[in-house]
Amino acid sequence: MEEHFVWVTTRRIKAGSLEEFERAWRPGSFPEGMRRAYAYWSEDGQEITGVSLWDSRQACDAWRSSDAEKERREVMAPYVVEERESFYRGGELTLPAR
Repeated sequence: MEEHFVWVTTRRIKAGSLEEFERAWRPGSFPEGMRRAYAYWSEDGQEITGVSLWDSRQACDAWRSSDAEKERREVMAPYVVEERESFYRGGELTLPAR
C-alpha cells in the first residue's frame, strides 16, 4: 500500500458566514509539498472539513508554521467557532471486486 500523509481540519463556523469564511479560507497559493486538497461542507453550511495530502510530514509542518498560513488563519478567525485538526498516515483501501 502506498503511504499517504494527510492533514485534516474540521471547522464549525458562525451561522450565515459561509461565503465570507470561504474567501478567507482559500490560500493565495498552494504550498510546496501539497499533492491534493479537498473540502467538504455540511448540508447546513456550518461545518467545513478540509483534507490535504502531502509529500511528507515535514512539508505539512513547514506550511503550517509559515507566515502565509498564520495570516490565513488570522483572516479566518472571526468566522470560526470551533476547530479540530490532526495529521494522519495511511493509504487507499482496495475494494473487493463486485
